[in-house]
Amino acid sequence: MTRPEAGGAATAPLQIEFDDNSLLPMLFGEHDRHLARIEQRLGVRLSSRGNRVVIEGPHSASETARAALAGLYARLRSGQEVEMGDVDAATRLAAAPDRADDARDLFGDDDLVVRTRKRRVTPRTPGQIAYLRTLRQNELVFGLGPAGTGKTYLAVAVAVQMLAEGRVDRIVLSRPAVEAGERLGFLPGDMREKIDPYLRPLYDALYDMMPGDQVTKRMASGEIEIAPLAFMRGRTLANAYVILDEAQNTTPMQMKMFLTRLGENSRMAVTGDLTQVDLPAGARSGLAEALDVLDGVEGVGVVRFGTADVVRHALVARIVAAYDARDRRRGA
Repeated sequence: MTRPEAGGAATAPLQIEFDDNSLLPMLFGEHDRHLARIEQRLGVRLSSRGNRVVIEGPHSASETARAALAGLYARLRSGQEVEMGDVDAATRLAAAPDRADDARDLFGDDDLVVRTRKRRVTPRTPGQIAYLRTLRQNELVFGLGPAGTGKTYLAVAVAVQMLAEGRVDRIVLSRPAVEAGERLGFLPGDMREKIDPYLRPLYDALYDMMPGDQVTKRMASGEIEIAPLAFMRGRTLANAYVILDEAQNTTPMQMKMFLTRLGENSRMAVTGDLTQVDLPAGARSGLAEALDVLDGVEGVGVVRFGTADVVRHALVARIVAAYDARDRRRGA
């Protein structure tokens, strides 16, 4: 997000009032660290006075701070906790053009809360809000963008919720086992042990949503399946939530094969980053081709994330932006 200019003209202080004093310690954070984080990100000054917070600084930044605090307070009122990442998310949402209402209303909208056994997952950027809504509305969704934007994580969260609610019978998670500069054959172990490292991010997302014993039990029963893309050929996946991760590393034939696995009462999420294709030089990505072929097809949703949607360490967003700038210079 863009910070206000240091020399921005200050206006009359704004204030926001809260009606439940018991929530204020969690809103402000230990030693007021949440307030300090908002001050740092927006260049404003926050002062707590009883059940009110007075906001001083440039008008636009002050309005953003007020919307962010309202969103965080709504989160606490809904029974959720507030962590530093949530403070960053509320600030980011409130600062996005025409999205201040998202910061205020996000935690009161059930469609934007994914409930799993271990946690409640809520979107933290405008792009993630659009992505979650698209996942709810479409049978096939493409999530495109750089690392750290939550493309796969949110898709797995929706899949886990639908499995828990009985809306699908199983989850199928897949990735192409493409060698990103290493040689698969030199890895130790049998084929399963060679492939598992490629699928580890999918395991990590599952264990973040479900207790470990539940993951193990459901994998043993076949309710959750994690497999390389090559294992999908010849199958019809009915009553399933199917996720293909790192889809930029599919060939056009692999992508067509995967998309045509879709069966009755199933949904698919396809995620990838077209700036990180590990296919041989000159080979076209199946993800890029699918986006061209399926443009405008009913039931297909496409969400494109940008650097503003990166929710990992702030440095990751700056790294992505630096590479994007380099690529634009080369293109020019």
